[in-house]
Amino acid sequence: MVAALVVAALTACSAPVPPAAPTAAADAGSTPSATPTPAVTPTGDGILRIGTIFPTSGTFSFLAAAQKAGVAAAVKEINAAGGVNDEPVEIVAVDSGEAKKTTLESNFKKLVAEDVDVVIGPSSSALAQRAIPLAMDAKIPLISPAATLSSLDDVFDDGYFFRTIPAYDQQGYALAYTLAGGETAQKIAFVYIADEQGTALHDTFVAALAEYDTELVADEVFTASTTKFDPIIASLKEAAPDVVVVGSTYDSEKATKAAIEKIVAAGFTSSELWLTSLNTGDYSQTFKNGTLKGVRGVIEGHQPSKAFIATLKSTNSKLTSYRYAAEAYDATMLAVLAAIVAQDDAGEAIAGSLYDVSKSGVKCLSFAECLEVLKTTNDIDYDGVSGPVNFTPGGNVEPAFWGFYTYDGENKFVYKSGAIFG
Repeated sequence: MVAALVVAALTACSAPVPPAAPTAAADAGSTPSATPTPAVTPTGDGILRIGTIFPTSGTFSFLAAAQKAGVAAAVKEINAAGGVNDEPVEIVAVDSGEAKKTTLESNFKKLVAEDVDVVIGPSSSALAQRAIPLAMDAKIPLISPAATLSSLDDVFDDGYFFRTIPAYDQQGYALAYTLAGGETAQKIAFVYIADEQGTALHDTFVAALAEYDTELVADEVFTASTTKFDPIIASLKEAAPDVVVVGSTYDSEKATKAAIEKIVAAGFTSSELWLTSLNTGDYSQTFKNGTLKGVRGVIEGHQPSKAFIATLKSTNSKLTSYRYAAEAYDATMLAVLAAIVAQDDAGEAIAGSLYDVSKSGVKCLSFAECLEVLKTTNDIDYDGVSGPVNFTPGGNVEPAFWGFYTYDGENKFVYKSGAIFG
């Protein structure tokens, strides 16, 4: 059974929390093993340069500002504390462009030419897949705050690819526990997009659901080009589920909006409808007021605190969206801590130390706290503003924090609670 540490109970949810799995509590009551001291002479030049490669142009350019602010806020904090090797950390920023162009490849070369030691980004899974071999060749770790494609696990990266965001399909465990284990739904319908992301989420959710006394009464699929949803709606009405989950992504925005509209019009509203991390968004300009009131959704990571938002805005006063900012901030912090522990700002050394600073040591929740711990031991466990950020040997985040949201009368999603699953 998936482990869950409930941070704040969902409305109408009082289910007990199952015991934490070993991976979620590796540091509880145990003596941390020592992080090895580098046995080789540092190969870095003494100045830690962080490259960023976010989409400042193209379809997903709206995602860049928050991530850039996350990196900038982390570097500002680090430099205020003295930087690394008594030198300020530098940022080299380039545009990733979009998948249909080769902007990523040309600009990654620019980062390498600027002697960056780590790259934060890209935001797109498709671009991350193309950037991984470039990072391997340059021996520079690549840490994505937003690439969620599950199959990135299958791409050979030689230990150079990490992500501070959980894979998209992992929310299947959170949904199964919350709906079947917590809210004890007896009948669930799953409506999903027929692409790699949707299929991966579907498979994980169905597998996780099998652990509970809950029936999957409808299993419906649509595509990005689907315009007629009558057969799906008919199936849902016949199955009469307690809950309908819609699993789709940004890439199918038009079809997703149509599916949600049809499902709501069929009478599945309020607590009966759940959205997922890549379709839980602001629909205030899409549907008339009240259409989604009570509908719920799930998004990875903590809801940004007022203090963190203020920190972000200190680097960009015009910032209005904060999606993936926390993940970018944590990616930066982990990279810097890895360099400090490795006593080397070279990319290869940072890549080799990232896993160690993320888990199983003495827990620290900020850069200042980690510096204090490092006075007595190199064995630290940085827990970030986005969640635990424990890297697996493959560079994934497990367990991960998932936030639960409820839509208000203006069709805007409002944070209600959260839990750690993994």
